[in-house]
Amino acid sequence: MGRDLSALFDPVSVAVVGASDDPAKYGHAIAAQAVRANGRRPVHLVNRRGGTVLGRTAAPSLSAIGEPVDLAVVSVPAAGFEDAVDEALRCGARAIVAITAGFAETGDAGRVRQNAVAERVRAAGAVMVGPNCLGLADNTTDLFLASDTFTPGGVALLSQSGNLALELQLRFRPHGLGFSRFVSLGNQADVTLVDLLADCARHEGTRAIAVYAEDFGDGRAFAEAAADAGKPVVLLTAGRGDASARSAQSHTGALTTSADVVAAACRDAGVELVATPRELTVVLAALSGGRRAADHRVAVLTDGGGHGVVAADAVEATGLAVPELREPTRQRLCEALWEQSAVANPVDLAGMGEQDPGSYAETVAALLAAEEVDAVLMTGYFGGYAAAEGGLGGGGAALADGEQAAARLIAARHRATAKPLVVQSMYPDSPSCRTLAAAGVPVFGATEDAARALAATATGSPGSQGSQGSPGLAPLPSPASPMRESGYMETRAALEAAGLAFPAAREIHDEAELLATAEEFTGPYVLKALHLLHKSDAGGVALGLAGPEELLAAFREMHARLGASAYSVEAMADLTDGIELIVGVNRDPRFGPVAMVGLGGVLAEALHDVAFTLAPVPADRALHLLRGLRTAALLDGVRGRPPVDVAAAARAVETITTFAAAHPEIAEIEVNPLLVRPDGVLALDSRAVLD
Repeated sequence: MGRDLSALFDPVSVAVVGASDDPAKYGHAIAAQAVRANGRRPVHLVNRRGGTVLGRTAAPSLSAIGEPVDLAVVSVPAAGFEDAVDEALRCGARAIVAITAGFAETGDAGRVRQNAVAERVRAAGAVMVGPNCLGLADNTTDLFLASDTFTPGGVALLSQSGNLALELQLRFRPHGLGFSRFVSLGNQADVTLVDLLADCARHEGTRAIAVYAEDFGDGRAFAEAAADAGKPVVLLTAGRGDASARSAQSHTGALTTSADVVAAACRDAGVELVATPRELTVVLAALSGGRRAADHRVAVLTDGGGHGVVAADAVEATGLAVPELREPTRQRLCEALWEQSAVANPVDLAGMGEQDPGSYAETVAALLAAEEVDAVLMTGYFGGYAAAEGGLGGGGAALADGEQAAARLIAARHRATAKPLVVQSMYPDSPSCRTLAAAGVPVFGATEDAARALAATATGSPGSQGSQGSPGLAPLPSPASPMRESGYMETRAALEAAGLAFPAAREIHDEAELLATAEEFTGPYVLKALHLLHKSDAGGVALGLAGPEELLAAFREMHARLGASAYSVEAMADLTDGIELIVGVNRDPRFGPVAMVGLGGVLAEALHDVAFTLAPVPADRALHLLRGLRTAALLDGVRGRPPVDVAAAARAVETITTFAAAHPEIAEIEVNPLLVRPDGVLALDSRAVLD
């Protein structure tokens, strides 16, 4: 069910501690906003000097109000913060919005103070947003406790940046978007992003949740809450390009960056990940109507060849398809358009719109009705006929009126279908485009924005993490008995016990043990020097040793050079017709175990053909990842080679990642190579690093 945050968003009464008549103080801005909703609930202003604030009598303290306070906004200097919070709790406050800064963001001493206050708040059964936040607002309950006014709408914004909210307010306006709630996250000492996300998911007035976060805290919990939200979640985050601060000791660690982890978590949880406020707005505009494309097939309608080609390229760049239309659809289009119109896809009116603006509406109707079309992108000049200036826009009232009529017909057709329709126009602010926007048709001035919007509506498309297409999060397994040693033989034995197949192997320390092992199984052999993380790089692996004599010679040479304390003698696997993969798990401090699957062997880092997802990875999800690799065609056989057992590889991925997820003491683990053959899989090498 999650935490009860009702006192935060719909309190019985509000008090602003630190209210002021000084416009330079934040307590003035908060107080001015708070009193806007005075008819909804009592709003008390508190200033230690008493007197009046904003023409209203101010109490010198919370206690002096003489009645309980449900929510207290604390905007006082840091030296008086703890006393103000304690007084609020004594006065019955169930919620606190802590504006005051100077805590965890200043260092360890500030964090200690912050944690102590948060503990007292929780002990009293209350909740606290902040400290070091900019307030909150809820347009559905007339609660205005931030310095700015937010246009009402269906988007809840949970943000670590106040200025970002102001920019989004401006960007939302042309798309008819507004805010149900705004919360400045602050330091998240008590109420966290996860708590707020879960509450907004339950909030009837919120249709979509936008998040700007630099610190996820518990990233795995964030992903789980987003996956369970049941409504669109769009994330804008910073710092995704930085590699992990921990020095990687395996290929998996070296190949995994913060960007990979966040992208994998978003994809798995069904979160739309965006890079800029503009892209965030585009995605929200596309998703606000609740429309989803059943598949990836897009029809492009244009009134000029250039716009059509550019739009088709932009659509395909997002991972969607612009397929050729089927004959029945093309025949219907031919009947509606003139001879020079192109009807394959893109569909080009070729100037007919200038003769009959209604041709836009007829074509849109035909494309939305086509079985082979999942979404439509209309691009180019539409809107220009009714525009106040420019080009043919000044070309006559008849064309302008016709275009407006076409816009109304397109809007009606849009309301009658569940398929997404997106428009890119040279004149996005024209009356005709505003008619479309008012009907819920997303309208953009940039082709790339229109294409990104369509990608957001496409279930499971490569350019989208839309919730309907997300694979979901597999639950973490119960912790297993911890590994005490992470040597090669110990790691190998643990994975074998979990069900992963390896070739026969024995650990040896001298020539006598080596020759005894050679009698246990026949060659060819592999010799490995143990206690080296990257054995191949150090020359600690010898392959294809035909018999005992070659094995002994290789041992003597390697031992003279490396002087390792132990070696492994292994049966050489048959590499014929096999494909080498790498499977690893890297434990991220925010998101927990993150799996990597890709083309492996000694060239794993050089090729960098890998995919990421949160661990554990069920076999069906692993199969999807393998099929998504750039080199996936190798798995099905090329140049006369037989296909390999991809299903067995997927089961091996499940085994490895489930094992890693059940061992929180493992910082990194990988199997490289995992040899996939036509008849199954063999793990040829493994390594683990304990935390």
